Amino acid sequence: QVQLAESGGGLVQAGGSLRLSCVASGRTFSMYGWFRQAPGKERELVGGISWSGDRIQYADSVKGRFTISSDHTKKTVYLQMNSLEPEDTAVYYCAANVFWERLLQGQLNSWGQGTQVIVSS
Repeated sequence: QVQLAESGGGLVQAGGSLRLSCVASGRTFSMYGWFRQAPGKERELVGGISWSGDRIQYADSVKGRFTISSDHTKKTVYLQMNSLEPEDTAVYYCAANVFWERLLQGQLNSWGQGTQVIVSS
């Protein structure tokens, strides 16, 4: 079992930046990702990264603005969010899985508790 702890959320103005962190403890998985859920909407994929770094994928809505990275020594996955828009307002969740496709599809992921991001216009 893996435990995931997100941090770094907050309130930011449109055009601003935030960096979210996800610290993993316990079992180490091979695939990690970020999802988000806005009020009244379903949870959606933001992006994913393999622990080896050979796979990275982003949702079209965040390409060019968000960057996922990892630090093995700290067992941490980051989500750098730039040029934030009000539409990015959501609770952001860290996820882990053994399999890449299952991670991206949100199937059988291990989840963190989420961190709130609010982007004001």
